[in-house]
Amino acid sequence: MQIFRKGFIWKRVIETGSGFINFLTRFLRKTWRNEKVTDAIIRWLPYIIGSILTASVAVLYSKLFDEASSISHHVKANFPWLFFIITPAAFLLSWWIVWKFSKAAGGSGIPQLMAAINPKRENEKVSTGFLLGGKTLVTKIVSSFVALLGGAVIGREGPTIQISGSVFYITHKFFPKVRDRVDRDTMLIAGGAAGLAAAFNTPLGGIVFAIEELSRSHLNVFKSSLLYAVIFSGMTVQWLLGPYLFLGYPRADAGGFSLLGYTLIFSAIAGFAGGLNGRLIYWLTEFTKRIKRVFVYVLYVGLSGLALAFIIYVNENSAFGPGKDVMNAILFNGKEGHISIFLFFSRFFGMIISYATGIAGGIFAPTLSSGSILGQLLMNLFHLDPGNKVLILVAMIGMLTGITRAPFTSAILVLEMTDRHSAIFLFILAGLVSAVTARLADPKPLYSRLEENYLRPSGP
Repeated sequence: MQIFRKGFIWKRVIETGSGFINFLTRFLRKTWRNEKVTDAIIRWLPYIIGSILTASVAVLYSKLFDEASSISHHVKANFPWLFFIITPAAFLLSWWIVWKFSKAAGGSGIPQLMAAINPKRENEKVSTGFLLGGKTLVTKIVSSFVALLGGAVIGREGPTIQISGSVFYITHKFFPKVRDRVDRDTMLIAGGAAGLAAAFNTPLGGIVFAIEELSRSHLNVFKSSLLYAVIFSGMTVQWLLGPYLFLGYPRADAGGFSLLGYTLIFSAIAGFAGGLNGRLIYWLTEFTKRIKRVFVYVLYVGLSGLALAFIIYVNENSAFGPGKDVMNAILFNGKEGHISIFLFFSRFFGMIISYATGIAGGIFAPTLSSGSILGQLLMNLFHLDPGNKVLILVAMIGMLTGITRAPFTSAILVLEMTDRHSAIFLFILAGLVSAVTARLADPKPLYSRLEENYLRPSGP
């Protein structure tokens, strides 16, 4: 039957949506006689609709992530031995979902969005639909949910950015008669900003991220689009969840000249660690690309799951999942004494193992959690005031900058997640210093390296 033909239902959805949008534009033109007002509404309507949809999907995704994390913590507390079964099975199922339905859904999602707006994509004949289509969106959500059930050390922030890009890409397809006024790449950049704003409730972070990581144009080209996307995405999240901070209000006293020296030390070490983490992720990812036989790749994914299961089993609850519980324990719960270098290496290598299997999952939250552990270890080493958490935040910024090479995005994200504006100068300094020391471990940013994989797809 015709209804079962590949793409038939999706084509009808696009046609129906486009028909509704055309009706709406005609209605607006008849209602407002002022053509300039009408044109402005029509031009910004895709961004507003895309932002509201992005925020709604991001909230649903965060709830699914929280549920999966809760289940894995329950298993750890009551049946820790089960991870030797659950983790390999979850890794295999998560990887199979990506391999079967959308290979572009694997990994973080940020390199895929970068590839979608890269001019080289046209030369390499990689379609935007492959990188950001509806199938990729659904695959991303399901694969990362399954992986997290198995205790994967992944986050939802990078995936949310790709999901947001997909939502904006799909929204753009609903506006066939105004596409000449709505540039697709500008929409995708705005979508990335809206996604990060929705994931962390950090509107400024979303804007800076779009400028620093995604944009290859001057800000003046897309500044209004960016602001519309971030504003409506952020407001929708707050309407659904209420005002909140991703991490809360840790004590962060930024006064004192001595803190300047410690900021340089903490951020330099954390930046190098982040750069090394990114290099190892890339190295292992490149190694897996050389595996051409599906059976061998399945064996590799299964063994990776067993390796992570062992890490989970020999650690406390903090060794798996996104790591927000680790950050809360260090910043608020007074559990500094429970933090060990073994936990740092467990999460450090746990993220590498998880990412390199090809499952869907991000690295923002896991990297921030590793940075908080490293910061606490350095605090203990130098016998610093355990109540003042500003240097913990500095290390988090340094670690994230080391892996992303986006110092201002990292600084603004942590600033907005904690509302510690008094420390903004130390935060920016930490981002700049860590961006330099990260180059000692890896001269090129991880996302730029991984972007090439999606411009020239390969693998089993």
